[in-house]
Amino acid sequence: MTALREIVRTCTNVHVASAAVASIGGEFAARFAANASRREVPSGVLAARLVRAFEVHAGADERRSAEAATRGADQPVLAGLRHILARGLACAAEEADPTPPAWAICAARDAMRRE
Repeated sequence: MTALREIVRTCTNVHVASAAVASIGGEFAARFAANASRREVPSGVLAARLVRAFEVHAGADERRSAEAATRGADQPVLAGLRHILARGLACAAEEADPTPPAWAICAARDAMRRE
């Protein structure tokens, strides 16, 4: 199973997504949690929604980009998840293009709704 399929299979679950974001840790997890908080949802909910939106709406280029992020990584699932979440929210400081992809815009809007 590819890392990308594993991300989609596991991280669409809110609890797994929450634990995975915590495992990524550091400033990325803090920024992601702050972003989720501004949307008034737990970080696991936002992460699961972004992964679900990626699964359903991401184009071939986005999928190849996410798959490339997993190659050679010590923890490919976390590396791929970080890539998906960063692209989804355009919250990675190293991103040259801060515009979120179309698949993520819908997920971010959904996250604005309270559960």
